[in-house]
Amino acid sequence: MDNNFKKKKELMDGDGLRRVLTRIAHEIVEKNKGIDNLVLVGIRTRGVPIARRLAEKIKEFEGQDVPVGILDITLYRDDLSLVAEQPIVHQTEIPFDISNKKLVLVDDVLYTGRTVRAALDALIDLGRPRLIQLAIIVDRGHRELPIRADYVGKNLPTAQSEIVSVNLNETDGEDKVLLMEKIK
Repeated sequence: MDNNFKKKKELMDGDGLRRVLTRIAHEIVEKNKGIDNLVLVGIRTRGVPIARRLAEKIKEFEGQDVPVGILDITLYRDDLSLVAEQPIVHQTEIPFDISNKKLVLVDDVLYTGRTVRAALDALIDLGRPRLIQLAIIVDRGHRELPIRADYVGKNLPTAQSEIVSVNLNETDGEDKVLLMEKIK
């Protein structure tokens, strides 16, 4: 976590996050009338473990695996020159054809919409899904592009000086969602 921010409030603990993921998994199955031709693709970094958890939840009540892919959007970002001189590019791992699939794109926080736009560009380079839906844990507002999520864990209007930090066991050693504020 950036040292320029301090914890303002805990928005969700581990149990709250588990409940949100369970609800979103049920909503995905219901909206898609089952899991036929359904695939999940997580945006690196935190979208990946979230997608895997959603797939596990869906398997619990549907009894079948849902394929999960990993999408790296580094080279599709419109702020690439601002991020780093030599950006670290990770591998996209989607070991299945996305053409004609019902694809659920998964990420942790929806903010300006630019990450999702980059992800859409990357996905279209890989194939033509029948439809693309978006699942996120927190929608914090401040959209700069006309993008909305189909599945939202929590809507949370924030100030520009705040950030939402989704911490996961897989990446951070604990499950919790925090609202952080810039240190003045």
